[in-house]
Formats: sequence, structure tokens, C-alpha cells
Amino acid sequence: MAKKVHELRSERAAINDQVQALAAIEASGEQLSADQQAQFADLQSKFSELTAQIERAETAERMAAAAALPVESHANPIRTVPASPKEPEAKGAGMAKMVLALAAAQGNHREAAQIAMERGYGEHIAASLNTLTAGAGGVLVPTNLSSEVIELLRPKSVVRRLGARSLPLNNGNITLPRLKGGAVVGYIGSDSDIPVTNQEFDDLKLSGKKLTALVPISNDLLATSSSSPGVDAIVVGDLTAAIAAREDKAFIRDDGQSSNPKGLRYWAPTANVYPASQAEPTIAQVSLELNKLVLVLEAADANMSAAGWIMAPRTKRFLQAMRDGNGNKVYPELDAGMLMGYPVGLTTQVPVNLAVGSGPEAPTNGSEIYFADFGDCFIGEEEQLIIDYSKEATYKDSSGNVVSAFQRDQTLVRVIAKHDFGPRHAESVAVLTQVQWGK
Repeated sequence: MAKKVHELRSERAAINDQVQALAAIEASGEQLSADQQAQFADLQSKFSELTAQIERAETAERMAAAAALPVESHANPIRTVPASPKEPEAKGAGMAKMVLALAAAQGNHREAAQIAMERGYGEHIAASLNTLTAGAGGVLVPTNLSSEVIELLRPKSVVRRLGARSLPLNNGNITLPRLKGGAVVGYIGSDSDIPVTNQEFDDLKLSGKKLTALVPISNDLLATSSSSPGVDAIVVGDLTAAIAAREDKAFIRDDGQSSNPKGLRYWAPTANVYPASQAEPTIAQVSLELNKLVLVLEAADANMSAAGWIMAPRTKRFLQAMRDGNGNKVYPELDAGMLMGYPVGLTTQVPVNLAVGSGPEAPTNGSEIYFADFGDCFIGEEEQLIIDYSKEATYKDSSGNVVSAFQRDQTLVRVIAKHDFGPRHAESVAVLTQVQWGK
């Protein structure tokens, strides 16, 4: 039987060891005997012969592999299906699946858990549904699912996207101490007393304010028989869009009354709020107004760690369209979402129908521009959401029309979140009011 390649290699390695031993004797200065020289020549010949034999064996193996044919089997042939990549799961899909199952079960979490299993939503969704406790306000979504949705608010909410920092509320409240007055610092002589440090502290107190958002979902989506990333994305997109829009309105312009958060407009100190000039806006005038807002923060020694602008789309379009005498854009960086080196947040939650001036004849086409250090702004929020459902309720659409969920074949999902907003230093916020640019 012919030897295998690995056996031949082992035999050649043994011969090489003998050759190296004889070579070592001669290298040490000793002369090889006649018998040792004859042995060396014999080993050299065997080594060459084995090397040639190994090369022939390896060549034969390569040729056999190249000429191999697939084995055909006529008994029970196996049919294969081309592999297709799995469609990635939508972000926040866990929350979407829970909403779909609960809405289909009309809030019955036990039945929803069964629906989740039948539709292949995953055992973790069914387990979460089984452990839910329904209350008068709806069903409390577990933190591990609702936190995904809260994280998805960042790219949709202007205030979050510009750098406002999120903190968890403990029992619905959180207090952030802030330095109000600086320490007394100065040079002294050799016989002078060291000045007494006199720091003043204040607190930013945030407490959970209840935000409710109504999201109509088509009953056709609720009847989906299996998990679909496309359906999940639609549901989670509707949920986050509704929350983000109302959240931005609160964090920008709510006045802090009637259990609402207080937004930037009312956090800004009176000295940091300026009415825009009502003269025809020129390049010089617009530049003066914008620089005024930046200077206010710089003069207050704001950290400027995440400074940025918030304005209405109308205002941005006006600034983008401004040209100098040579036809060049005055603010070309706006095409990249920047203005004077700071990012711009665009939202329709900044109104364009505010009163300009006073009196019954005052025009109502004013808007506002906000400049703030968002690294100094905080969102205190509970990391859980509450959801509830109805097929019979009515709601108002964006045009103010009353819509019946029953007539539209929809299920109305109510989402409740609790949060609050505020800057650690109110001096980090400046507002330009009565802006008619682009009217």
C-alpha cells in the first residue's frame, strides 16, 4: 500500500535529524570517521529520494481534487433554497410589537401575550405582556422597551437634537444645584487677610409633567398576522413623531402654567429678550440682531458647549435667500445647517403668527429666534411610557376637524410620558421676538 504524504514527511524529518547530528559533530571540530561519512552520504541520498516521492504524491493529490466529480444521488434528493438576508428589525420594534398586540387585544394583556406568540413577535414580548399590570391610566410599558422609543426622540426633537441632556426622574422629581454667585477671588499683600469665599447657590427643580399624545393606527395594520419591520417602523414612527412635536412645543414655548413645562421663551431672563427692528431688514440689521443674541450668552460667560439656534422654516428660508451686492449668499453655511458657526434647529413649533407690537391693529405675522447653550439644558424624564386604546373615541386632526376612530376604522392609541425641562442657568438662553423676516 502506498504511503500517505504525511508518513513520507515524517520519515524525511527523521533522516534530517540524523544528518544534522552528523553535521554538528563536524562543526564542533571533530573529523567524521569513514563509517560516519558513508552514513552521511547514504542519508543524503535517502533524503533526496523521499523529497522526490513526496512531490509526486502531492501532485497526484492535487490532480485527483481537480478531477473530482460531484456525487449524484437519486434517492431523496435535497433541494436547497437560496439564502436571503434577514430584514433588519426596526429600532423601537419591541415597543411597536407591544402596541400592536395590546391594541389588537383592546388592552387585555393576557390575550395580547397570546397574540404576540401567535404572530411570532418573540418570547420576550410575550413575557413582558404577561407581567404587565393594567391600571386606570393604561398599561405601563417596561423600561427596556420604552427606553428605545425615548432614544428615538433625539433625531426628531429639535431641543434634544441640539444637545439638551436627559436625566432620569427619581419618584417624579430631580434637583440640580447651580452656582449662582461666584467665589471672591483676588490678589492680596503680604499682611492682608485672605478674602472670604462667598458662593451663592440656587436649584433647578424638575418634576414630571404629564404629556399625552393621541396616535390613530389603521386597523388593517393591527390585523397583520406576523411581525414586519415595515409595520413596526410605521407604528414607532407615528408614536415618536407625535411625542416629539408636542415635546418641542413645550420645551420651546410653553409658559409653565397648568401643569405644563416651562419652555425656553419663558426661561429666558427679561434682559435676554429683544424685539427685532421693524425696519426693512437689511444685511447690516439682520447681522446686528443675530450677533446680539450670541453676545448676550458670551457676556454671561455661558459655557457655549452646545450652543445652537431654533427658528421657524420661514425664517431660515429668508436668511438662506439673502444676497449681498455681488449676488453672493450672506449665510452660505445655512445650506449645511449652520449659522455663524452654530447648528440650526428647524421646527414648525416656533409660530409665525405672533403679534408684532401692541394694539388691535397690530399685525400678527411675527415669529421668534432662539439662541441657547443646549449643553446647559436638561430634560428630566421618567423612563417608562403608559399606553391605552380605544376604537370608539374621537380626536381632532391637525386642521382641527373632529374625527371618529370608529368611522375611520382606526384604533386610537394614547401615549403618556412624564418629563420636565429647564436650563441650569437661565442666562444661557436669549430670544429675538417680533421677527417678520420672510413674512
